[in-house]
Amino acid sequence: MLVLSRQRDESIIIGDNIVVTIVDIRGDKVRLGINAPTEIPVHRQEVYEAIQRENLRASQLEPKDTQGLEPPRPRRRPNSST
Repeated sequence: MLVLSRQRDESIIIGDNIVVTIVDIRGDKVRLGINAPTEIPVHRQEVYEAIQRENLRASQLEPKDTQGLEPPRPRRRPNSST
């Protein structure tokens, strides 16, 4: 693991297109700003782990497990105010 020291408003670059900036430091908490392309998912670790658990659980479903479920509803589009 690479360990770096940074101060508020300083950044690190990951690859060519990800920038992580120290936005604020308060006590034992650090606020990060992450600028990454939209095709690169960025999650807190606990959210990522929950997604992985759900994906694993869903991959183990059998057709009988989905009987009785309603089909997905169409997504609503936001109203355009033009």
